Amino acid sequence: MLKLLKNLNKRDWLLALCCVILVVGQVGLELKMPDYMSAITRLVQTEGSQMIDIIKNGAYMLACALGSLLLAVFAGYFSSTVSSNFSMRTRKKLFEKVENLSMQEVKQFSTSSLITRTTNDITQIQMVVSMGLQLMIKAPVTAVWAVLKILNKGWQWSLATGITVVILLSAISVLFVIVMPRFKIVQKLIDKINGVTRENLTGIRVVRAFNAEEYQKDKFEDVNTKLTNQQLFNQKVFSIMSPIMNTVMHSLTLIIYVIGAFLISSALMTDKLTIFSDMIVFSSYSMQVIMSFLMLAMIFMMIPRAEVSATRINEVLDTEITVKNGTINTDKTSQKGTVEFKNVSFKYPDADEYLLKNISFKAEQGDTVAFIGSTGSGKSTLINLVPRFYDATDGEVFVDGVNVKDYDQEFLNNKIGYVPQKAVMFDGTVATNTSYGDNGKGEISIEKVKEAIKVAQAQDFVEKMDDKYNSHIAQGGTNVSGGQKQRLAIARAIARDPEIYIFDDSFSALDYKTDSVLRRELKKYTKNATSLIVAQRIGTIMNADKIIVLDEGKVVGMGTHKELLKSCEVYQQIALSQLSKEELENGK
Repeated sequence: MLKLLKNLNKRDWLLALCCVILVVGQVGLELKMPDYMSAITRLVQTEGSQMIDIIKNGAYMLACALGSLLLAVFAGYFSSTVSSNFSMRTRKKLFEKVENLSMQEVKQFSTSSLITRTTNDITQIQMVVSMGLQLMIKAPVTAVWAVLKILNKGWQWSLATGITVVILLSAISVLFVIVMPRFKIVQKLIDKINGVTRENLTGIRVVRAFNAEEYQKDKFEDVNTKLTNQQLFNQKVFSIMSPIMNTVMHSLTLIIYVIGAFLISSALMTDKLTIFSDMIVFSSYSMQVIMSFLMLAMIFMMIPRAEVSATRINEVLDTEITVKNGTINTDKTSQKGTVEFKNVSFKYPDADEYLLKNISFKAEQGDTVAFIGSTGSGKSTLINLVPRFYDATDGEVFVDGVNVKDYDQEFLNNKIGYVPQKAVMFDGTVATNTSYGDNGKGEISIEKVKEAIKVAQAQDFVEKMDDKYNSHIAQGGTNVSGGQKQRLAIARAIARDPEIYIFDDSFSALDYKTDSVLRRELKKYTKNATSLIVAQRIGTIMNADKIIVLDEGKVVGMGTHKELLKSCEVYQQIALSQLSKEELENGK
């Protein structure tokens, strides 16, 4: 957890120092009150004492209490400020780290786990920082200071207090050993419960369509019960602390008075008042010592879980990013709009076999290159190597004649308009979803948005919406159809005005008529741009300048539609499964 404290800046450390000073001042005022209590005790027991002296000492006690209260308020404010700033920076750092992780690293952590680490885990540490700046300082300072004040009050009382402290430390240590490993289990169970909840919400339509509500309930109930039982165990163990503390505290008070009674009964008359006064003071200070350890116990109850949370956060922050950022961020290349694969092979880090094997081709500016093949042949993986969602295991991928690994990531992305296999919509409006992101060319105007939507054949349904381009789009696009989402996703890529378009099976939800019209308009609009298209439909790619046929990760055919019908058996099989011979021969 100490490693995460690097997220505190100079201002935070200054506030933390102020908090320490305020807490020490607060402790000093609290420990001064027993002295005034002792003085009042003596005055009450001494003949001829003046009421004004008793009132004066009482006023000093009240002033100490009020001062302690004010210092506690300011200390609480400073500690809350420091912990909140710490939490904000750590959460930001964690979010930015996740943003920069490649798909390879993201797969090491589940989505639900990353959400838990960004929220619940950071909150656990924030609570410890906030409480720690007060209690972890106040407790030892109070204990040491109080012990120093009572050292010369009687070895019998000191011995009793020391034994009590040893008992408390032993109890805290045992509880710590029992509970510490179980907090890691708790955080993993929170990951699971977040995962089940997210899965249920994401697939709610399928759940209802298959009458699987009871199955999902049972699934949730299983994880929820495990989490509840684990939490109950932890709380039951910690609940032992309160009766132990109370028993020890009251027992110590009783022992102090019993020892005091024996000392007073055996003392000379002139010493009885002094011993009685010391007993009152010692009783107060011993309670301060015990309360100090009670405060430490509270922190020790929080530290194990925070330590587990810190470890989980550091696991993400310390993850090495495999896709390293390059340095090239200028268009000083001899080529533009070209994409070239040279002997590219790829396998996932945890896989034994290559998914792509020895792929080579080149797409010139203005070309439309299509990829087709059976499911699992590696089409989507291949085009994902261009924007560097993964890096090629062997071989090289070039954009504009430059290896993609040498590009600055942001600069490379500004060259590309990417439409994923599953259209993604963000909470916002039609306009904000279309003009999403930074294309490196300045703000995308509303005119550009309208133009992109028109080319993507989305104008018809957008114009019919209540607020047109300002109409609300729900997170995930749940208030629009699959085909509408795909067209808006295509419009988003068009609005960027990139050199290279990547369409990862992005026309699958469109009807044949809309598909045909969209591709025709897209071809006109993007005539100077290179298009890489992954598709399952022969009709979508028939007019491509080059079609690459993949089978089990290998290129088994490359050419135009007509050339492949004559030379590639795999292409022939796919084509004949979708269209008749007459349609294929007449296709253009």
